[in-house]
Amino acid sequence: MSREKCVLAYSGGLDTSVAIKWLTEERGFDVVALAVDVGQERQDLEFVRRKALEIGAVESIVKDVREEFVEEFLSRALRANALYENKYPLVSALSRPIIVKHLVEEAHRTGASCVAHGCTGKGNDQVRFEVGVAALDPDLLVLAPVRDWPLRTREEEMDYAREHGVPVPTTKKSPYSIDDNLWGRTIECGVLEDPWVEPPDDIYTLTADARGDACGDPEYVELSFEAGLPVALDGQRKSFHEIIVAINDVAGRHGFGRIDMIENRLVGLKSREIYEVPGALTLIQAHKALEDLCLERDLLHFKLGIEQKWAELVYYGLWYSPLKEALDGFVSTTQKLVTGDVRLRFFKGSCVVVGRRSDYSLYDYNLATYDAADSFDHTAARGFVELWGLPTKVWARQRRKTGKEGEV
Repeated sequence: MSREKCVLAYSGGLDTSVAIKWLTEERGFDVVALAVDVGQERQDLEFVRRKALEIGAVESIVKDVREEFVEEFLSRALRANALYENKYPLVSALSRPIIVKHLVEEAHRTGASCVAHGCTGKGNDQVRFEVGVAALDPDLLVLAPVRDWPLRTREEEMDYAREHGVPVPTTKKSPYSIDDNLWGRTIECGVLEDPWVEPPDDIYTLTADARGDACGDPEYVELSFEAGLPVALDGQRKSFHEIIVAINDVAGRHGFGRIDMIENRLVGLKSREIYEVPGALTLIQAHKALEDLCLERDLLHFKLGIEQKWAELVYYGLWYSPLKEALDGFVSTTQKLVTGDVRLRFFKGSCVVVGRRSDYSLYDYNLATYDAADSFDHTAARGFVELWGLPTKVWARQRRKTGKEGEV
């Protein structure tokens, strides 16, 4: 009798390697291992593919989805200026839905009855995987071995691995938990779990120490946008993917893009998180500066609220949801005329917008200036102020009648 198949989101680490053996021997599945390349810094993915087969997977697949990730996921995040809690560009929350998409596709291709992930019960990713799968195929079973198996400590997990022939790391394990993709890196655990401790220098790989000599001289960069997305760097046409890589390098070289924050997880606890997001933070900053120039005031102000909701939905694992889809439509409409150039200066850990221009600019020099070219009708201001303040004046008079004048 043939066994049921399970498609596992496979990273090559200890957790998902043990999961292959556990799903095979304890749950009776034929495991299909799927590694998805979203631009992460990690060991050779061909090695990861072969390792899964050696452990016992019946099939092992590596998918390079970097271009799709940029075009379908990061582009939407940039246009929405997505900053969770108005602080940091989403990183893991953006990669999970594309991994989910390919998990479901492989489940359909192989006829698998379930998919599995390597998330614990304390994080956000379990929600992102399971709710995402439910949105794309509500009939697929989702398994969470690391959350459900009886192995409660890393030592127990390593003992299980040795007993069942799963390769165990022989080098000292980093105390940090790291996840990364083209949009940046997230670092947690170890000494970082004490919010009073300054992050040690060894956690950073994308950004230089802004206090060092390497960040001594300012550097100027010009980004060009069309319909809300970057299309050129310093006058040279490049793909969005190429620009992300280049800006990560420039911003990181100047020590820009480090975030140290207390974050509110979806599951209800607070965590201390460190982020390295030099390219993402730079691009969002430049994009916002161009929107300031091109979007009408009420639209710009309303979009700020939409941006926060968009980021929250994605952080909460609701990429595939009707509200997120509707907000994408709104954001897309706002970007039609967000076209132009932004000039940035990097220096000693900072990135400052020092220039912006656009053929669709709503900035009118003759209205804004205070010199002889001033075309603003100052005489119209008196009536405007009178009408704008009329409700307040009526309210104040009523307060006086009731003896509550001056009270709040």
